[in-house]
Amino acid sequence: MPDVTADGLRVLFCGINPGLRTAATGHHFARPGNRFWPVLHLSGFTPRVLKPSEQGELPTYGLGITNVVARATARADELTPEEYAEGGRLLTAKVERLRPRWLAVVGVTAYRAAFTDHKAAVGPQERTIGDTRVWVLPNPSGLNAHWTAATMAEEFGRLRVAAER
Repeated sequence: MPDVTADGLRVLFCGINPGLRTAATGHHFARPGNRFWPVLHLSGFTPRVLKPSEQGELPTYGLGITNVVARATARADELTPEEYAEGGRLLTAKVERLRPRWLAVVGVTAYRAAFTDHKAAVGPQERTIGDTRVWVLPNPSGLNAHWTAATMAEEFGRLRVAAER
């Protein structure tokens, strides 16, 4: 699954790993029912709801997308602790190279596993990677019933405001 990145982004969003639909299409967050693209718009990051096939437009807004783990699975719980740990190491190297202002990991469980921070919660983190600040966002999967699109948009919006400072 190719990353959508550039040097010096405002925010590099980081999914857990590609789902099967995403892997098949080559477009991040491509599964119908995933709320990433609508929430990105509702939070003010994009002027309209982008389609997954329009992911290449993200760098024009200072945004990018990558994943913690590259292997596609039907469900994130199919990933091993070793895959998360290796993904955290690779993600750290990528962030050090690209130097986005913020790394936004979408999914607190993935963040905890990749960075062995078992107490992390949604929101800004103490951890930095070089000069890059880290924010954990709720997982936009339709399976995450604890968060509505509106409450996710509020949290994404908090990050947007911080990224604009």
